[in-house]
Amino acid sequence: MTEVPLTGGCQCGAVRFRVQRFGRGSICHCRMCQKAFGNFYAPLVSSFGVTWTRGAPSYFQSSNKVRRGFCAACGTPLTYELLDRRADDEIEVAIAAFDDPTLAAPAIQVNPGGKQPFVDAIPSLPTRTEDAEQAAFNASVVSYQHPDHDMTVWPLARQP
Repeated sequence: MTEVPLTGGCQCGAVRFRVQRFGRGSICHCRMCQKAFGNFYAPLVSSFGVTWTRGAPSYFQSSNKVRRGFCAACGTPLTYELLDRRADDEIEVAIAAFDDPTLAAPAIQVNPGGKQPFVDAIPSLPTRTEDAEQAAFNASVVSYQHPDHDMTVWPLARQP
C-alpha cells in the first residue's frame, strides 16, 4: 500500500511543508479567522509532525493565545498555532494549502457565534454558466501559482 504524501505549501511556492498525520478537520467562524483568511470562515486541520521543507512561515500574533503563520512573499494563510503548545503538539494547518485538500475534509464547525448570516445560503446561490466570453478568458489565463506537488527547483523561469 502506498502512503499518500501529506504535503502542501503557499501559492507562490516559497513555503512548503509535510505533515506526518492529520487530526480533525474544522471550519472556524470566529472573526479573527475570517480576517486572517480574508474569507467567511477558516478551514483548518489538526496536523502532527509538521516539517517545513522549503522556507518557513512568517507569523502574526493575533491574540494573547495564538499566532498565525503565513507566507511573507504571497500572503497565503498557512497555520493557526497556540502559543503555549509543546514542540510535539498539533498545529492547525489551512486545509486548502495542502496539495490534495480532499484528504482533510472538515468534520466540525467551531465558533458558530461568529458565523456570517449568509453562509448557510451559499449553496443555493445561482451558478453562472460559462459562456464563450468567460471560456475564452479562462483559456487565456497563465497561472504562476506553484503546482500541487513538490518541485526540486522553484520558481520556474516563467514570471512576467
